[in-house]
Amino acid sequence: MAEQFISAIESSLDKTNLILKDIENAYGWPKEQRNQSYAALRTVLHLLRDRMPVQESVEFAQQLPIVVRGIYFDGWKPSDVPVKLNREDFLYEVRQGFPYDVEGGTERVVQVVLDTLRRHVTQGEWDDVKDTMPRDLARMMP
Repeated sequence: MAEQFISAIESSLDKTNLILKDIENAYGWPKEQRNQSYAALRTVLHLLRDRMPVQESVEFAQQLPIVVRGIYFDGWKPSDVPVKLNREDFLYEVRQGFPYDVEGGTERVVQVVLDTLRRHVTQGEWDDVKDTMPRDLARMMP
């Protein structure tokens, strides 16, 4: 039993590092900028989570690695969602949660994280997530 637990955690860490590396590779960031890739992932994940209805949010989270799922649910208040955010509100909130100046600005941060997340969940689940977004936000999603 302990071996299965360790294997599950190691696998989740590997998958989490892959997601963070995907973000870093999109920017050409070295691993030393892991705080930036983490901040980008965390910020966009939390805003997606808070924009979705509870059931869809939980279904999406089930496809994330355990470690990323922990990041995703950290601080979540299901009774306070979904939060109504249009595209401009979403980008504003990303700017608040991601304090780094990067090439392409906030929109690029969002696009990189969304592209990365899309590669790590099924197409069907991603389509379900997109369907919960207002049209102007859904257009940003791959």
